[in-house]
Amino acid sequence: MGIEIKREVLQKGWKYFDIMHKDRRVARIYEDGKCTINFPSFMPYNLYFEKSNDLDSRINNLNNFYYWCSSRVLTLDRKYAKEILRVIGANQAVTDKDRAMIAVSYHGLTLTDVFWIRRAKEKITFDELNLYNYSLSDAFADVSLRGKDITIQNAELFMSREAAGDVGTPGVTPKAWVRKNGDFYLLKDGDERDVNAELLASKIVGCFKVDYVPYEEDFFDGIKVSKCKIITSVQTSIVPYEFVDVYCTNHDIDKLEYVLKKDSYSYYMMNIIDYLIGNTDRHWGNWGFFVDNSTNKMQKLYSLMDFNKSFLSYDTVNGAKCQTTDKKITQREAAIEAVQKVGLNQISEIQKEWFTNKAECEMFFKRLDILKKENQPDNFAP
Repeated sequence: MGIEIKREVLQKGWKYFDIMHKDRRVARIYEDGKCTINFPSFMPYNLYFEKSNDLDSRINNLNNFYYWCSSRVLTLDRKYAKEILRVIGANQAVTDKDRAMIAVSYHGLTLTDVFWIRRAKEKITFDELNLYNYSLSDAFADVSLRGKDITIQNAELFMSREAAGDVGTPGVTPKAWVRKNGDFYLLKDGDERDVNAELLASKIVGCFKVDYVPYEEDFFDGIKVSKCKIITSVQTSIVPYEFVDVYCTNHDIDKLEYVLKKDSYSYYMMNIIDYLIGNTDRHWGNWGFFVDNSTNKMQKLYSLMDFNKSFLSYDTVNGAKCQTTDKKITQREAAIEAVQKVGLNQISEIQKEWFTNKAECEMFFKRLDILKKENQPDNFAP
């Protein structure tokens, strides 16, 4: 079976869709917006349905469903997005509804969680679709990382799930999932500056007591890329903070209080690290929680990742505006607050020889000295 957008769904409408969590039918949404909710505690965190015959409620249900589906499709600001969508036959993805139907075409699969979409009267199981159980060909990586058109020969090798991992992975940087020795790895390109920044930042982060994703140097098509191992599995998903925000809003919960109650240490360490390395890309889709798939409950914050926009806004010691809070404070202010809460927690020395840019090296150690002055000795983790 090749990549195939279900034209009958796009053009003729649909009767209902099931929102699935593995083989558990969590909810069903009908074309008129009516819904059934079978397992409320297993609903996706960024999807809210209301069981009501009221017209406005049913319209909201549909809009919420389209939004949830569209969140499982790459955005058009992703480099090579148009090339990727063209290859799978879905290059006219403008509205949430358009994007939702793209997601439906490959059952809404991603490598971030175990939710998926089942069409009306469809007889299929999670085991038949589960991305984690299948080896992916490298053919689609040419499209995702380089924007190359797919060959007829490679197209014959494809199944719809071959594209799902890349199409469902957020972010604007060129990236692709590959499988090596039984494990999934994410390759990221962008440009030489971004790749080098990610590799250096990863080395620095490893010098602090914080859970993080290590990045290594690799090559794809003869060009240097960064590589990291997947952190999700059939047992563990991740949910970004932007989805947590939707959940907290729908349940009248203060989102930052919720984060601090769950994992204040990782939150504060994130602000320390981002200040030190000058990371300007800690938007709400770039951090969040691990989720236990057996319960669909959020656990601790997931491993700190995505460092390719490090060493930016690096001309002053204040840094950029802190993105992890609604407060209008700088990264420096957020980092000082964090050190006062949990300490600096440096566990090994950072070597000046790691830096190839003298100005970046000087700024890093200026920022480190600022935080060292705020550090309380009893909080330091040797």
